[in-house]
Amino acid sequence: MPGRDPNQRRLIALEAARLISEHGIRDYQAAKRKAAVHLGVRDTSALPKNDEIDAALREHQRLFHGLEQPRVLRTLRLAACEAMHYLARFQPRLVGPVLEGTADANSAVCLHLFCESPESVIDQLRDDRIMFTENDRRLRLDSQRSANFPVLRLRQANVDFDLTLLPTDAIRQAPLGRSGEQSLQRASLAQVQALCETSDQRVAIGE
Repeated sequence: MPGRDPNQRRLIALEAARLISEHGIRDYQAAKRKAAVHLGVRDTSALPKNDEIDAALREHQRLFHGLEQPRVLRTLRLAACEAMHYLARFQPRLVGPVLEGTADANSAVCLHLFCESPESVIDQLRDDRIMFTENDRRLRLDSQRSANFPVLRLRQANVDFDLTLLPTDAIRQAPLGRSGEQSLQRASLAQVQALCETSDQRVAIGE
């Protein structure tokens, strides 16, 4: 089939959604490429867009995890609230699948923290004997600028956490999301608490 066939795009999107949901692949580009390989598609010039993957992922979860996924999502949002209480001095913001409503058992709670220096977050974790690993992540600040930021990963009470450490002034403007066109959605503690209290587990939150 030609690379721009909409049916092919949908098949790739559905297979990518399955890989994301069942194998914990959170890199959409990697999921799309792997899906294309699984389907024997060599022309990857017109892979589905990220919003098509999001739609397919929601469809997959509704069909195959309709009862379990909302429960897991709520558990992760409650865990996010606890972590945000603990890290309140760093003005935490929830981002990623737990906020967007597509989280599942393989998802981490992803937080943006704002601090004068990464050591202030690291010191708090070490003082409370919380084990973590360190890495970095490249974020697009706007259409012209990108930068690397420290990331701390840890596991508490059977929940994975992913903490991106940003300078304090970065709270004014969220980096770009996966599409590279719009700012990343992020939510304050009060907004996440409101999500936990509503019956609609997929309410969209602005930054």
